[in-house]
Amino acid sequence: MKAKSGDKLKVHYTLKINGGEVVESSFDAMPMEFTLGDGKMIEGFEKGIAGMTIGEKKTILIPSDQAYGPRSESKVFEFPKNRCPEGFTPEVGQMVQMFWPDGKSFMVTVKNLTENGFTMDANHPLAGKDLTFDLELVGIAT
Repeated sequence: MKAKSGDKLKVHYTLKINGGEVVESSFDAMPMEFTLGDGKMIEGFEKGIAGMTIGEKKTILIPSDQAYGPRSESKVFEFPKNRCPEGFTPEVGQMVQMFWPDGKSFMVTVKNLTENGFTMDANHPLAGKDLTFDLELVGIAT
């Protein structure tokens, strides 16, 4: 049976960037579970896993435009301390949840602490990077 849209899959993976630097892996833990085609995975990952069979292993390269897109300097901004909740003392590199005026949330990374506030980066940490995945399909449920 080949993985197709609508199937619930179990996949072991190792994610690498920069020619081999391991970012994360599920091989020493539980496999990742998701439904193929539901849009919750990046485009290139779904394309790479489609058509695989249980037990099959392969390595896929996903260019940044099929992953998290290019980095955008317009997503880097200054946030004033006087607009922060009382006691807010983030560290450089920390991920922080922020909210749009309509209440929807988004994540930012604290890039710098300044006298008057914080430099925040709303780019995904892997934006602008080509991704390499070592994959093993371990389960399919239709």
